[in-house]
Amino acid sequence: FLLTFITFICVIPWMESQYTVTTGPRINNDKLYKFTYSTEVLIDRVKGLPEDSAGYRISSGVDVNLVWRNPNNDDDQLIKIMIKDVKIENVNERPAAKNIFKGKHSANIIGKEYLSALQRPVVLQWTRGKVSPYLLKFKHIPWGSPEQVDVSGKCNVTYHARESQVTKIKALGTCEIEKTGFISHNELLDVSTKVTSATIYVLEDSFIKSVRAEENHVLSLNFQQTTNAKIVSKQKLELKSTEAGPRVIAGKQVASVIKTLDSNYIAVPLVAEPVKTECKNCPSISEHWQAIRKQLEPENLSKAEATRSFLSFIQNLREATKEEILQILRSERNAVLPQLVDAVTSAQTPASLEAMLEFLDFKNGSSSVLQERFLYACGFASHPNELLLKSLINRLQGQIANSEIRETVTIIVGALVKKLCDKGGCKLPAVVRAKKLILGGLDRAKKEDDVKMYLLAVKNALLPEAIPLLLKYAESGDGPISNIAATSLQRYDISFITSEVRRFTARKKGQERTFKIKRKLSGAHSSCPTSFQFVLGTDDPNKMIRKVLKDMVVHNYDRFSKTGSSSAYSGYVTRGPDASSTYSLDILYSGSGILRSSNMNIFLFNKNAQLHASQVVIEAQGLESIIAASADEGEENLESFAGMSAILFDVQLRPITFFQGYGDLMSKMFSATGDPMNVVKGLILLTDYSQVIQLQSGLKASAEFQGGLAIDISGGMEFSLWYRESKTSVKNRGAMVVAGNIFVDSFFVKAGMETSFETEATLNFISTVQFSEYPFLVCMQMDKIESPFRQYVTKYESLPSGKRYTSRKGKVKLLAGSEYPLHQENSNMCRKVFSTESDSSDSWF
Repeated sequence: FLLTFITFICVIPWMESQYTVTTGPRINNDKLYKFTYSTEVLIDRVKGLPEDSAGYRISSGVDVNLVWRNPNNDDDQLIKIMIKDVKIENVNERPAAKNIFKGKHSANIIGKEYLSALQRPVVLQWTRGKVSPYLLKFKHIPWGSPEQVDVSGKCNVTYHARESQVTKIKALGTCEIEKTGFISHNELLDVSTKVTSATIYVLEDSFIKSVRAEENHVLSLNFQQTTNAKIVSKQKLELKSTEAGPRVIAGKQVASVIKTLDSNYIAVPLVAEPVKTECKNCPSISEHWQAIRKQLEPENLSKAEATRSFLSFIQNLREATKEEILQILRSERNAVLPQLVDAVTSAQTPASLEAMLEFLDFKNGSSSVLQERFLYACGFASHPNELLLKSLINRLQGQIANSEIRETVTIIVGALVKKLCDKGGCKLPAVVRAKKLILGGLDRAKKEDDVKMYLLAVKNALLPEAIPLLLKYAESGDGPISNIAATSLQRYDISFITSEVRRFTARKKGQERTFKIKRKLSGAHSSCPTSFQFVLGTDDPNKMIRKVLKDMVVHNYDRFSKTGSSSAYSGYVTRGPDASSTYSLDILYSGSGILRSSNMNIFLFNKNAQLHASQVVIEAQGLESIIAASADEGEENLESFAGMSAILFDVQLRPITFFQGYGDLMSKMFSATGDPMNVVKGLILLTDYSQVIQLQSGLKASAEFQGGLAIDISGGMEFSLWYRESKTSVKNRGAMVVAGNIFVDSFFVKAGMETSFETEATLNFISTVQFSEYPFLVCMQMDKIESPFRQYVTKYESLPSGKRYTSRKGKVKLLAGSEYPLHQENSNMCRKVFSTESDSSDSWF
């Protein structure tokens, strides 16, 4: 507040002196300059009206006079500034019942001690437009874009002069200042900001007559820009009068003159320093947990209240100590413990990580559910750091009782490598160590399970140097291994694929390049149904591939047709101005009508970013024997197998197996309950944005946006030998909440706005095959259940005494359910399938 006034009063006289550089700006001797100053802050939605905004105004009188002038340099001056008559009030008129400042004097609001400190005089040394020793400094350069150091930090500014008026435009985006907080890893889930700052100085006789300044900060959620906020900060300074003032003090050295005024003066930097605010009247971490634990019980995870509780608890966990967190973890023995692990891990503080590592005993295989929930929460981390990666590597190189957990640790290490590299951390020691561990492990792996484990880690890490190994396994591995390698290659950027493939093929001594690609395409049919998708699945296949495709041995329908029946569909789930989402289905059946693979993907994207929201792949083989059918050519000896693999928010998860081997298959069939198998269940922190905004007025604004998802993805396969029918299902249930809190919190008044939206959704995919007749009937269904969508905006102002003003608005709408269109032939076949089912249910047996 006071330092901002210094910026106002000191800048323009010096800028005026650019025209006459022989002297600097000067304060006249024995004069007292009386100013009025006010600053106000308003917080609202982007399209909100000023009169509906939350905020407040601080106003005061300001006296300025010259204390000392250097006898050897008239431009070297010591100036005294004193604030008085401080008032705090609403920006807009409000009824008395809604005015928290009504009947409150400044001393009651600020406190007598703080008000007294605010009204103490400040002195500054002002020499040819510079405030010494380190308050306000400008580079001595002509009109244009000098760098300025003030309360906002070191910023680029541009001045424009016209007669007696000077306009300063500050590029707030260039300001260098110590920052705290974090942003979300994926741009689509992050928050965009737009900032402007302009100050207009009006001069009279080379001195300030008035100054008006305004800065705007607009924040909006990238994928839902109706969830937004605007902070407007205004300042006004006016010269009211000039009168006779105190006489200057004689002296040669400024230090001795300051001591004469007051020996308690200390130098203060102009750049604002970080200030840690403490939550007032907040519940303890244990009280908070007891208040929300019921909402986090497993049966409530598909409700928005679970996600909202999860987000609020994370905020409190970030202020908790390791000992406080451990106390809650060790006292909880209920089914909510996995959700507690999700929240503690998602807090992403050193204390929460230490608590989790001490709580989980990886040498004990009985707690694998909690260990896996911890690891997945690490993989979904919104702003992971090197410490987290290092901790997982240390665990991986230690004793882990459960082999599935060891596999999960390896896979998640790959995910963290990708996230840290995306933020420029590829050369961090822990990242370098992790890359060696993954690549070295894959190169040395002999067992099939180990090869799969390291391939999945590479699939997450997307290391360019792993491409030759992926090509090797895509070409020569068995079915599952080749499939993982090929689908990993599909996730790479095209620029990596093109260059690396060429280098890889060139190294093959004595092998002509076109022959190599021809052999790969020729082998696509038998070795890996998806490998040709990798080679051709680019926007611009290179000339070499086009040349090879002219060979009819390679380029013919039989070569690229899949065995059995296959279908591929894609379309929009949602389509909006801020972001859209698409779905795709790729399904393959054997010649006998048994499902071979089902691949369902959902992507989110806008014009700048894309996110692979989910992928659920169900794969099966060797099942023809259960219906006495013949296996397809070349697949007669395949072991019976069915399993599921998932990608969630760009992170490949550990695959699960329904059954493996004929004996296991028959056992599962006769003991099956019909219930789906869970693929992933838990709470995920998606959007995680927290920034402190230093306003030019000296006040600090905080902007926090958090988005969470309670998710439950399950899938299953059912066989009915009686009805000669198989059914595959994937069920996606989730509840999403995004909440933003934007506020200005001085120690004496807080004003802000909370904006949020929430929805609960269910997306089902069911594939039914009836093989009682030939050709067999295949019906695919993909539908979205009717779901609510709720939005809320709450504006508030409060005093430490507890007096509070709150305005709350909301709107609720119901999003209609729908069945997503595939194609007409599928619809016709579904009618036949359901007609058959209906007939069967009514018939005698």
